[in-house]
Amino acid sequence: MLFAPKERGQGLVEYALILVLVAIVVIAVMMVLGPMVGNVFSSINRSLSSI
Repeated sequence: MLFAPKERGQGLVEYALILVLVAIVVIAVMMVLGPMVGNVFSSINRSLSSI
């Protein structure tokens, strides 16, 4: 047997860890870029309200 039965869920755990790491990276990027995106939408809103 190539893999022991106790290693059956190892792939699922690895995928879960990758998903958690991707989620952490996305959250960090959104925390950095969030205020900048908010400022862009605020300036667009001010420009449209002056029309």
